[in-house]
Amino acid sequence: MATRKAPPAKCPTCKGSGEVARAVRVGRKRRSVGQQTGLCLACLGSGEAAE
Repeated sequence: MATRKAPPAKCPTCKGSGEVARAVRVGRKRRSVGQQTGLCLACLGSGEAAE
């Protein structure tokens, strides 16, 4: 009899996408000028929650 495995849980930080938005700051006053996507450090880009 085969047992079914549940699909891996999604990472709560990136919601399964593997990417998160980070603010881009420039200048001496560190003004925020926009956002860029970066690798999710909680799941290392896999999108799956760490156990």
